Amino acid sequence: MDTESSMAPSTTTRTRALATEAVHAGRDDLAALGLHAPPIDLSTTYPSYDSRGEAARIDSFATTGARLDGPPVYARLDNPTTARFETALARLEGTASAVAFASGMAALTAVLLARASVGLRHVVAVRPLYGCSDHLLGAGLLGTEVTWTDPAGIADAIRPDTGLVIVETPANPTLKEVDIRSVAHSCGSVPLLVDNTFATPVLQRPVEHGARIVLHSATKYLGGHGDVMGGVVACDEEFAARLRQVRFATGGVLHPMAGYLLLRGLSTLPVRVRAASSSAAELSRRLAADPRIARVHYPELGGAMVSFEVFGDPHRVIAAVRLITPAVSLGSVDSLIQHPASISHRIVDEGDRQASGVGDRLLRMSVGLEDVEDLWADLCQALSGEEPVRQGFSDVPADVGAGARVGVVPESRSAGR
Repeated sequence: MDTESSMAPSTTTRTRALATEAVHAGRDDLAALGLHAPPIDLSTTYPSYDSRGEAARIDSFATTGARLDGPPVYARLDNPTTARFETALARLEGTASAVAFASGMAALTAVLLARASVGLRHVVAVRPLYGCSDHLLGAGLLGTEVTWTDPAGIADAIRPDTGLVIVETPANPTLKEVDIRSVAHSCGSVPLLVDNTFATPVLQRPVEHGARIVLHSATKYLGGHGDVMGGVVACDEEFAARLRQVRFATGGVLHPMAGYLLLRGLSTLPVRVRAASSSAAELSRRLAADPRIARVHYPELGGAMVSFEVFGDPHRVIAAVRLITPAVSLGSVDSLIQHPASISHRIVDEGDRQASGVGDRLLRMSVGLEDVEDLWADLCQALSGEEPVRQGFSDVPADVGAGARVGVVPESRSAGR
């Protein structure tokens, strides 16, 4: 049986490149097992004839939250296939552990519950965040209280009951970036959570800059093909143990088939992110020179996401694309475009949304692996009905001309790891 005990971190002394880790992490034991592809364990329960021993192991989990030694007991406690994905993602992010969940929102929920369970219900957060993350914090659905601030105000916003500081960089959907190291310094002893969904460990590893918790909507780039949903938190083992207890109690477990698909997705993550980032950088340059575009947002870090504001009607652009798919989500091999004010950030109060830069004429594009010329041709024809008319476009300051752009980075930077 494929147990999670075989998934202990590698003891190799030589640091392997990210591309190598992406292919081999979570799979190091396969040759010894006589396997090439990772096995999928779909069992929900496991036989045991030693009920006293099982009781002792369950008591140990209830006390420590550590992974069980020996074979699994029940799928809500742990699953060997999911454990492989967790091991691999932890290695890519440079953390001791990772804990996977049924979705990115389930992962964030578990983090908030884990901090609230020790009396730390206050959260300091920087906008913009993904719209549902914003709503979960602001609505107080989990009994949490949030203080919204800019990065410079984090230190002053921290209280004795602050359990977490949350940032997303590059942020959804404006691609605004924050200096993780500076923010981590402002946090003091309070853990900094960085949503690394857009960047992935290919472009940045937040723990190397002082973050203590890294969150991914694994549905996006980690899976990479638009066919699997999941979330994962990379962190130290102490916090991972608490998250496992929350996951067991709340049931937000990742299905083993999803764990298998996510592990498979990691193997091509560096190749996909770098290829899509190259196309995104090129598209951002072309959009910045187009008189129908008011402003382009592209992070200094690089990446495969581009946001841009049109002078005309953004809904007409959404309706006119033919190769690019008008749909929510991101990070797939095919390109997607959406209007955040209508969909992903519709749930955010309009005033808060506008103040964080998510205007009514902003479009967000997830660049896939298609040929960049084909993508550009589709964007051009979708924009063809739009005239570069400034009247009525209140989102653009008077000193920003057509084709202005934010943070377009040299290609060599966007392709680095």
